[in-house]
Amino acid sequence: MTDQSAANHSDGSVKQGFAAGASIAAAILLLTVGILEVFQGISAVAKDDVLVFGPNYTYEFSVTAWGWIHIVIGVLVALTGFFLLSGAVWARITAIFLAALAIIANFLWLPYYPLWSILIISLSVVVIWAITTWDTDRY
Repeated sequence: MTDQSAANHSDGSVKQGFAAGASIAAAILLLTVGILEVFQGISAVAKDDVLVFGPNYTYEFSVTAWGWIHIVIGVLVALTGFFLLSGAVWARITAIFLAALAIIANFLWLPYYPLWSILIISLSVVVIWAITTWDTDRY
């Protein structure tokens, strides 16, 4: 093996090691985010008068409707995060889809909880990156 190919293999191993660790972290983050989204949804359904948003919001639903949306997404995300820990291929594909769905839902949720939405969007991007770059054949 030449020095160049050894360096490329080493770089690939480091990248794959980081992606593998990030994928495990992604599964744990998905599980955590799912549980927190369920709690957020329950809070919105139970006390829908605690949220404040500006007038004339284009994507305005009742807070109760948003609560149910977050509960459903949260349950699906948490279940997928649990199964992603097992390494199931279907869970990887589903996790990417649900993380993208969470990005969209939290973008639309921005007027209600901007910091929370930005945090979930950022974490979802990390989850998508980790899952798509992890080569399971190397480990």
